[in-house]
Amino acid sequence: MSDWVNWLEQLGGVDRLMTLARSAFILLVGFIVARLVRSVVGRLLQKHASNHHLTLWRRGAYYLVLGLFIISALRELGFNLGVLVGAAGIVSVAVGFASQTSASNLISGLFLLAEKPFQIGDVIKVGDTTGEVLTIDLLSVKLRTYDNLYVRIPNESLIKSQVTTLTRFPIRRIDLPIGIAYKEDISRVRDILNEVADKNRLCLEEPKPVFIFKGYGESSLDIQFSVWVKRENLLELRNSIYEEIKVAFDAAGVEIPFPHRTIYTGSETEPFPFKVVDDVEPPTGDKQD
Repeated sequence: MSDWVNWLEQLGGVDRLMTLARSAFILLVGFIVARLVRSVVGRLLQKHASNHHLTLWRRGAYYLVLGLFIISALRELGFNLGVLVGAAGIVSVAVGFASQTSASNLISGLFLLAEKPFQIGDVIKVGDTTGEVLTIDLLSVKLRTYDNLYVRIPNESLIKSQVTTLTRFPIRRIDLPIGIAYKEDISRVRDILNEVADKNRLCLEEPKPVFIFKGYGESSLDIQFSVWVKRENLLELRNSIYEEIKVAFDAAGVEIPFPHRTIYTGSETEPFPFKVVDDVEPPTGDKQD
């Protein structure tokens, strides 16, 4: 019995053990309550907030509740919270000087939160990177590219650069550059392209397809044919309509030219002279004197 008493006295006595047990119990309850609050907040705001804001509210509620329980546990252990607040202030100032980039990213994250240029699940293009938005955090945005790469972009870079949200609107336009031979009738080609668009089930009737004659190229008449499509059918239409145009042009005898080069010598109106030689005598060897 005396051994147990001595062991308890070395640990600080029974009161000390009870204090540690209560603090540990407070922390355990804090983790449980914080998870429950996060779940409740998510259910309450699921129909009224976007995925972006829902994630932020869930995290904020979790860390707020957990922080309150941690403060309670520290008070139970006898910590002077006034001293902790002062120490936290000094540490925060030091960290602020040492992490100016993080502070800039944090402020940029607040601007993104207020402006909402994109949401979780959108596909965006930043510079040469295109991917689906996985998370929008206070310091960075995480993307998953089409080849399944994980990309982290600091919020400061998003504020300073051009960001294109590819899935912002429900429909998209596909611009198809097409070249036809100079001998072709442009009006006839326009009718063929409109017929191809009418037969394609993915092309929208409204807005109507757009036919633009862009000018005279080096070897072709340059045309832009633009069609509208729902954003979820973009890739399917892009892959199918080129093939359909080629089949329609072949059936109608419309030539899709390749680059031509013409060589002139002397006057522009005279053809380049050449001579076809059928028989060529083989060499007879070195001439002897």
